[in-house]
Amino acid sequence: MAKLYFHYSTMNAGKSTLLLQASYNYRERGMQTYLVTARLDNRAGTRTIASRIGISEEADVFEPGEDVFVKIESRLAASAVDCIFFDESQFLSPEQVWQLARAVDDLGVPIMCYGLRVDFQGELFPGSATLLALADEMREVRTICHCGKKATMVARLDAKGQVVREGAQVQVGGNESYVALCRRHGREVMED
Repeated sequence: MAKLYFHYSTMNAGKSTLLLQASYNYRERGMQTYLVTARLDNRAGTRTIASRIGISEEADVFEPGEDVFVKIESRLAASAVDCIFFDESQFLSPEQVWQLARAVDDLGVPIMCYGLRVDFQGELFPGSATLLALADEMREVRTICHCGKKATMVARLDAKGQVVREGAQVQVGGNESYVALCRRHGREVMED
């Protein structure tokens, strides 16, 4: 039975690594996967899902406002797919998440989404909020704060390494721009 999965975490928890490993496991058993990531995140180049540990895979991309149900339906018409993987799923719109749910229900294909739960101000991304509401199964990918506690927050840093407390919700970046923190240290850096 097909399900919609949401694997969520803060930055630097290994979500993309887990996605690539799961896709590899399917392909190793002779099954086909379809990988999709946000065009917005081009840190590793357009059409690439890459992990900090150095593994990467070519992927299709989704755009803001694109009908991802139609994208999936077209891909399935071209050839069979056993599982679909969406990286950077926090960038999906709520409407696109509903389209993924429809693809699971109507097309019978499992979809695994990987993404951030909250932004640097502790607010849910709209796509993540909708995934939390609609996913059949959710799994937290854990990472740790510098103190050793579970990281649930993320702080945004400027070019000088100083914490940024205001700004747009979306700013693509990696270790140079974000640090994962536990709630206590997240509150401290936000001066709460």
